Parts: sequence; structure tokens; C-alpha cells
Amino acid sequence: MTTAPTGRQTVPSGAEDETEDEGAVALTSHSLPRSVSALVFLRDQGVFVMWAILIVVFAFLGSPYFFTMTNAVLVANAAAITAIFAAGVAIGVMTGSLDLSLPGTAAVASCTCGWLLTHGAPTWLSLVAGLACGLVVGLLNGLIVLRGFSSIIVTIGAFSALSGLAAVISHGQSFPGLTQLSFMGTHHYFAFGSFAGIPGPVFIVAAVYVIGFLFLTRTRDGLRVMAVGANAEAVRRAGINSGAYRLVGFVISGVLAALGGLVSTATVTQASPTADASIIFNSLTAVSLTGIVLSGGRGSFPRVLVGALILATISNGLTIRGVEPYWATVSTGVLLIGSLFVERAIHAGVAKRLMAANLSVHQKGV
Repeated sequence: MTTAPTGRQTVPSGAEDETEDEGAVALTSHSLPRSVSALVFLRDQGVFVMWAILIVVFAFLGSPYFFTMTNAVLVANAAAITAIFAAGVAIGVMTGSLDLSLPGTAAVASCTCGWLLTHGAPTWLSLVAGLACGLVVGLLNGLIVLRGFSSIIVTIGAFSALSGLAAVISHGQSFPGLTQLSFMGTHHYFAFGSFAGIPGPVFIVAAVYVIGFLFLTRTRDGLRVMAVGANAEAVRRAGINSGAYRLVGFVISGVLAALGGLVSTATVTQASPTADASIIFNSLTAVSLTGIVLSGGRGSFPRVLVGALILATISNGLTIRGVEPYWATVSTGVLLIGSLFVERAIHAGVAKRLMAANLSVHQKGV
């Protein structure tokens, strides 16, 4: 197990040729045709370019309200919930499994925490119990999938079961007035002068993505998680328990879903048994915008965060322009479908040009 000097990831022997993530073999400008390098750049960095373009466009269209510090904080806070769930989707996809049970997990965690808080339990214990729900759900999902079942079918079933379980815990009612969680929801920090400060969810997202990035790029287990998504069989032949690392992916995904549910609860100061399916669609869109393929093995947490910020930027910019908010939902669907077409076009373009140059996608690590 080694780490390249550039900070990109490498994986165990036998899996390198299949991995397409942050740790892919670094490409030199003279080792590939220029058109291929351009397509690879578009795939890996296009999400940053898209966000920059959106900022410039809305800075003009939404002047003078859009390009301000106060509005930047609003965008970051609006992106926070999506970013947390997108991280959960991304870690699952990177290991080769799509977890669709996240909204149900969030609802159960939220209602568990809300029930405990309304019955006099300490805040810290209620939060730990909520996160534990996510851990248990992720563990159960992973164990079932590892027995050979489709992750999509299993997690859809879990979504349905968890939605019902959340209603059972709450008796179909919400738990209102949960002001004990204001420190991670409505409370703002570092306020000064006319600046209202930075809301708690922004700090939670920052912590999630810093820890996630370091885990995937600087730890042995993180590198193996990525390698399993790229080629589980190659990892197994290298003597590594690939099933255990797929299970780790499900557990992390479940804990992040629970965290997202708790942050949502803190933001609205109430726990609801309703599992919002739009969560998974927004998260999938944020992940798809980054070029992560659903087959796994490639991914970048910074790009996933930018994907969530893109969705929040579009919604915020349209609101400032006075456009009905429904169009933001339309744009989410269009972006999701469009990102799939772009990913396929880029992959086909890279493969075509490499074949013309008598090269291999896997040989060059693109």
C-alpha cells in the first residue's frame, strides 16, 4: 500500500488498473492525446467550472443581492442538508453499492432523537442514539446485500420499512419545539457588525467533508474502500476482505444519513416521521454532477460538495430573480439526466480516442 507523492490515491496490487478515483495513476501531459486530456479534465474538474460559471452569471442577473457575504452564507446553509446526504450516497456509490434507504434512515434517527428529547433524555444521549440508528441500519443493509442481493432492491425495501418504523416511534406525529438542538441548526457563530454569522450546519458539513476526504485519501482503509468499488475481485485476490469494506461503506452511509436527519431536525426544531424522497434525488444529482459512476471505484468528496453547492446556487439565484421555486426542482431533474448523458459521452470519447492511439483506458488510468 503506497500513496503517490501528488496526494492522489493508489490501491493494492491487482486493483490499480481498475481504480478511477483520486488515487488514479497521475497522467503526464505528453502521455495522452491532447483531446483525451481535455475530456478527462472536463470529467474531473467540470463541476468546478460549472459552479464558477453559475456564480458569474447570477452575480450579474442577481445584482446587487447575489454576490454578497450574507448571500454566500445562505447558499452554504441551503446546501448543507443535501451535502450531508450526498456524502452518504457518494460513499456507497464509491464502494459499488447504491443506498436508497437514506431518507428512511434519517426519519428513524430524527424520531428516535425527538422521542428521547421529549422524554427528558440528555441531548448528547439523544444524538448518539440517533446516530446509532444509522449505524445499525447501514450494518443490516450491508449484511443483507453481501448475501448476494441487489443493493437497490434491498435499500428500497429498507426505505419503506424505515418510513413505517419512524411513524411507529412517533405515533404518526411530529415532535415539535426541539430547541435543545439549536446549537447545530439555527444558531449562528462568529457574528460581528451587520454580519449575522455562520449557521451550525455549515460547520458540520465542513467537518464531514474534511474527515471524509482525509479518510479516503490518507488512510489504508479509505484506499481499500475505493479499491473495492473499482474491482472487488482484484482486491479479494490481493488477500483483502472485500466484503468487510463494502460493509464499511454501508455503515458510513447510514451514519451520514442519520446525521443528515438530525441536522434537519435541528434546523426546523422538530422531528418528523415523514421520509422525504426528494432527499435522495437531490443527493443523486449532486453526486452525478461530479462524474462519479454508479458502478463505483471513482469519486472525490470535494467535487460532491461542489455538486451540492451548485444545486443551492441555482435555487438561490432563481429566487433572487423572482422565478418560481418549482423551476429549481425542474433544473434538478434536468441536471441529473444531463449529467448521465455527459458522463457517457465523455467515457465514449475517451475510449474512442485511446483506441485510435492504440492505448487502453486502464493502462493510462483514465
